[in-house]
Amino acid sequence: MTENSSPAVGLPQARSYLRDADPVLARLIDDRPDYDPRAWMAQLPPMDLYGALLFQVTGQQLSVPATRRTVARIQALFGGHLPEPAELLAVDPGQLREAGLSWRKIGTLRDLAERLTDGRLDQDVLSTLPDDELLAELTAIPGIGPWTVQGAMLVALRREDVVLPGDLALRKAIQAAYRLDHRPTQEEVLAIAEKWRPYRSLATSYLFSTAFEQAEAPPVA
Repeated sequence: MTENSSPAVGLPQARSYLRDADPVLARLIDDRPDYDPRAWMAQLPPMDLYGALLFQVTGQQLSVPATRRTVARIQALFGGHLPEPAELLAVDPGQLREAGLSWRKIGTLRDLAERLTDGRLDQDVLSTLPDDELLAELTAIPGIGPWTVQGAMLVALRREDVVLPGDLALRKAIQAAYRLDHRPTQEEVLAIAEKWRPYRSLATSYLFSTAFEQAEAPPVA
């Protein structure tokens, strides 16, 4: 089990481990001496477990900018915040479609919201489960796969050894950082990340930071 813990605990040790384990990460770490590994998350709206799952489902197969735009439209429907499960169920699904969610994603999020409101699932209980049990509970819902759950584990639960091989932004960041001539497959991401254990979340955070930097860079004239 990977415990939910403060990212500040053991951070110098984790950085040192990753620097020794992977020269590409060593460069990213050395280029960001004052980097806060959760700084990129400060650009995201506040999220509990449901909010993080909503964010991850929304971002499936989308770029970082496209995900941000869709999430902003969803927030606008709910007074500027991500909805709680009951709030999402109370809104007309057509409004979610107009915000940019596909009908498949709307169905997934409503299914999850129903389970959280009728007692079949409990966010507080889910948040304490070991990684494998949490994955088993949530991937039973159609449209929620392992990478979606692991994204929520990283963002909302601060689990320390999480990697997101299916995440498009991470795959693009790895392609750039490792100077690959192709976008890595999920299997290739997992193979690259194997050397990062047990600090895959920190390594992922450094790579995500490059994805967010690229998304915010001004266009070249």
